[in-house]
Amino acid sequence: MVSDDATILKIKHEVLTEVAKLAFAGELDEKKENIPYEMIPGPEAHFRCCIYKEREIIRQRVRLAEGKCPGNRESSNIVQVINSACEECPISSGYVVTDLCQGCLAKSCKQSCNFGAITIGNDRSYIDPEKCKSCGKCAQACSYSAIVKIQRPCMKSCPVSAITMDEHGVCQIDESKCIQCGQCIHNCPFGAIASKTSIVDIINAIREGKKVVAMLAPAGEGQFGENITMASWRTAMKKLGFADFVEVGLGGDMTAAFEAEEWAESFKEGKKMTTSCCPAFVNYIKKHFPELVGNISTTVSPMCAVSRMLKAKDPETVTVFIGPCIAKKSEAQDKSIEGNADFVLTFGEIRAMMRAKGVELEPEENTSQEASVFGKRFGNGGGVTDAVVECLKESGESTDIKVARCSGIAECKKALMLFKLGKLPEDFIEGMICEGGCVGGPSRHKAAMAAKKDRDKLISQADARGVHENLKNYDMDSFSMHR
Repeated sequence: MVSDDATILKIKHEVLTEVAKLAFAGELDEKKENIPYEMIPGPEAHFRCCIYKEREIIRQRVRLAEGKCPGNRESSNIVQVINSACEECPISSGYVVTDLCQGCLAKSCKQSCNFGAITIGNDRSYIDPEKCKSCGKCAQACSYSAIVKIQRPCMKSCPVSAITMDEHGVCQIDESKCIQCGQCIHNCPFGAIASKTSIVDIINAIREGKKVVAMLAPAGEGQFGENITMASWRTAMKKLGFADFVEVGLGGDMTAAFEAEEWAESFKEGKKMTTSCCPAFVNYIKKHFPELVGNISTTVSPMCAVSRMLKAKDPETVTVFIGPCIAKKSEAQDKSIEGNADFVLTFGEIRAMMRAKGVELEPEENTSQEASVFGKRFGNGGGVTDAVVECLKESGESTDIKVARCSGIAECKKALMLFKLGKLPEDFIEGMICEGGCVGGPSRHKAAMAAKKDRDKLISQADARGVHENLKNYDMDSFSMHR
């Protein structure tokens, strides 16, 4: 992903690449302890207070690259805080007095505080963070707007308020609230939040000669330029050691076809439903709107659909999903969904594996197509709805339905609140936690708008096959499309 801070990405990707190199060579266990010293030889520090802090951050990132928690605490959560990197964050969330304070005679800030947190200094007021309850009354009372609320970027970016601070100022993730969307990861300017990876497990499976198949998310088309096609990906993945490659837009067709059947039946029964493709959205409902769990579509996601198709042909197949999504890692980790992808890689993680082997994505003709245009557009906000409506048309069902196309947490929350209160005017909800859909995922390579031109050009070259027409080429009776 393109970032304003190249240092964070450089460190992250260098660690992943070094771990991948050692894993491919079968030397990770014996040489991983050397990685911090090779990356930070000393004697001068480059990005922290000292080389010892830098090395500890690298060591914790190596653990994450192995799929482990960065510290000693065990947790199944995909998103983790790198304590050694978070400890130096200079921002303490709360209200602070700025230079705009005029030291006025009214002292309205002090008078408004019910907790005795404000004292008057020689030139300005002062807020005692130990006493402050962050009620905000002082900020409201100040005529000069001299008191502002400061919030850490990770806390600000979390859509479900799952991040707090401990007594030492280190961020803590409330796993009962966390929907594992990954927004905090790329919003921390210190790179102190990251996700566990599966690159070591995947490399080990390849080295053991297992049939490992790569599956590229629909959002991947256009992310790496107009000349990087599905054929480009297939060639690169086979050079990397994967046995095969599948376009997950095909799974989009599968999900759309079966979700359309659910929608048609539910519409006739007067039952409202939500989509089930976005794992962060599903996590959001399960943790914050549990009373609506029964209204989630039972159709599996495109990732799961393709994985089940591959495993139906060969149960020993190891399936690996590649995309811009962090939450997909939590979906793959959910063992209640049988036959789902075994592992999930972000674009950054698959590129680290490619760098370790000297493999590059190279331009190829756009001749490989396994999905309809509707399946390819599954990664766009509203794309799921468009595909389902297309399937309803192809099946001769009524398309006189209303859908709340929710892009981003704010729209999702509003629709779910209305649903919960029985006031949702639409019949169905398409929920995408990321702005713009999967193309706006936290681990995208390019911003959605930056990639739009290339994405539109590549998809425009696809043929006009229908969804059901495309699925006739596959044995859809060999596996289940429902949870």
